Amino acid sequence: MRVTSPAVTNESREQSVDEAPIAKRLILGDPLASTDSDEHLLPKRMALPIFASDALSSVAYAPQELLLILMTGGLAFLAFAPWIAAAVVVLLVVVVISYRQLIKAYPSGGGDYEVARKNLGEIPGVIVASALLVDYVLTVAVSVASGVDNIISALPGLNPWRVELAVGFVILIVVINLRGVREASRAFAIPTYVFIGSVGVMILVGLFEIATGNAPVASSAQYAVETQDITQAAVILLVLRAFSSGCSALTGVEAVSNGVQAFRRPKVENAQTTLAMMGGIAIVLFTGLTAIALVSGVHYAENPCDLIGFDCSNPQPSLMAQVSSAVFGMNSIPFFVIQAATAVVLLLAANTAFNGFPLLGSVLARDGYAPKALNTRGDRLVYSNGMIILGLIAIGVLIVYQANLTNLIQLYIIGVFVSFTLGQIGMIRHWLRGMRGIRGLTADQRSAPGIRAELRGLRKGLLINSLGATMTASVLVIVTITKFTHGAWLVFLAIPVLSFLMVGVHRYYRDVEHEIEMDDQTHFGSSGDVAIILVNKLQKPVVKAVDYALAAKHDKTFAVHIAVSKDDTEAIQAEWRKHRMPIPLKIIESPYRTYAGPIAEWVRKYREEHGSSVVTVYLPQYIVGHWWEGLLHNRRSRRIAQQLMLVHGVSITLVPWLLDSSELIYGRRSRVLPGDERAGRAGQHTVPAVERRGRRAIRPAGPPVPTEKADASPQP
Repeated sequence: MRVTSPAVTNESREQSVDEAPIAKRLILGDPLASTDSDEHLLPKRMALPIFASDALSSVAYAPQELLLILMTGGLAFLAFAPWIAAAVVVLLVVVVISYRQLIKAYPSGGGDYEVARKNLGEIPGVIVASALLVDYVLTVAVSVASGVDNIISALPGLNPWRVELAVGFVILIVVINLRGVREASRAFAIPTYVFIGSVGVMILVGLFEIATGNAPVASSAQYAVETQDITQAAVILLVLRAFSSGCSALTGVEAVSNGVQAFRRPKVENAQTTLAMMGGIAIVLFTGLTAIALVSGVHYAENPCDLIGFDCSNPQPSLMAQVSSAVFGMNSIPFFVIQAATAVVLLLAANTAFNGFPLLGSVLARDGYAPKALNTRGDRLVYSNGMIILGLIAIGVLIVYQANLTNLIQLYIIGVFVSFTLGQIGMIRHWLRGMRGIRGLTADQRSAPGIRAELRGLRKGLLINSLGATMTASVLVIVTITKFTHGAWLVFLAIPVLSFLMVGVHRYYRDVEHEIEMDDQTHFGSSGDVAIILVNKLQKPVVKAVDYALAAKHDKTFAVHIAVSKDDTEAIQAEWRKHRMPIPLKIIESPYRTYAGPIAEWVRKYREEHGSSVVTVYLPQYIVGHWWEGLLHNRRSRRIAQQLMLVHGVSITLVPWLLDSSELIYGRRSRVLPGDERAGRAGQHTVPAVERRGRRAIRPAGPPVPTEKADASPQP
């Protein structure tokens, strides 16, 4: 039986709005219905600032970090800069082309994680996911720190407030993202396009001045650099380190492959086009900015006091600030426009992570490698839990590193190149598997035009991703060697620790699913006011709740499923028929993904039609033995119970299902029930472990107060 309600009526919308706290509505806006999700998919012009802001904004600090490392060896080392920049551009082209192949082959939004897990196995997949999560956190920290750096370059008086500014900007970005994808894209589109346009104009003007013999001169061109003699081996290491810092221009390329499902249809084509646009713009800006910085003589040192003649008590102007002042003049209107646009787009580059991290977290939660709460959409149809977690961790990193860009950049890009490399290797396995499938066909089948075209596509993909794997693996080795002792060892520590935790979470969920899996050995011996049992999936805890409801002999007994997902609803209906459940299943629509509101409305209408009936709501609930297990379950039954207790005519029966780990609670010697110690009954309720494991559930004659796990053996 299906109880339908109007898709999205004003009444249902007002009801959902009334359930949300006032402060939450003021900050985030009114809730959005699940049926509105298609309206919030992104066209290419809006997807570009959302997913490409990180890659585009990296041109503001990648050339700066490249020159900074070279300046460690002296001004003569700047001669290596054009060649290093060319190598970065070649790598960027290869990675963009490789990810276009990945988007086509795996459009579901799992990106490198999905490729590695399906083609290389569980452990490589988890390593990729861990690396990406770490990189997303560092993307927020580095982007915000770089944005604050550019603000301070224009307004040096704000330098003492560097950390406070960074934390405030992270909070602001979190709030904007929590309001929804469409609102975020509108807020971020204009600054991103202003940045692209203003920097593009600056590059054109600078190149014109160079061509006409009036080359711009940077404010730091007059400063020499104090250096120490370095060996030939150190020269090679310095060049490789500069290359690894320049490779920060590649960060964010993978974000498009993780967000394919956020694009409008045709999703794959739109995502590929957006990726190509992002790569082309990033290459033009990176090469143009590097060229003008070299011609104008920008000198940017890791330690400002190494610049002879520079007053290092003042903050060192960023490379972008020096180039814009050289082209347009210090304190000119174009200078402040470029500085403002650069600062804003660097801050908004963190937004790429606020899209990638929650999406990847939802995929991991779906696959059982992360807490299920990460797969829950908030009122504004975004994965709000993931966004909040990312914001809190990024704030912690900024506080620890005092929002210092030079220190944070040393931790950067390790994670992204781990995912690049394993993702490309996974794509190689993907193409080889396809080619093996074609080899297994007969000669006549292989000669068909469609098969020959497919084989050419497989060979093309294999060539592209083999080149990508070779180059990204080489860069990963270089980055590891050059950055490890400069702080990158923390990333190499964080990735395995996070991977270990994710595998542990997956094992836990697997064991729980096996423990509560539905079978047909559980029989119902119950038969005799209104009872409803809330059902999410048909599993043993639900069967136990049904059994107790039937034993209580209510006048009417229904099972109720709150429909927030079409697939889940169809699955529960099929399972209900398959196992021939003895009570009818009602489906109640919930367009705003709330649970207590639809149930309360159903109870109100039922009591209007049938009188003041007492409605007993049975809620299955897990009982666990470890504190950390509570973090892995969403505690929905407790939240629903707290809300339904305010509804007239409703009583709540929590039906506990004791997971195996709950034995730890009742096995502790000092464990007593609340109040027993004062009453002189301490230890009276202790039951030996052997007796606990051997006893069967005893069905009470009246309304149940269950405390034992239902026995799966047939009941008489």
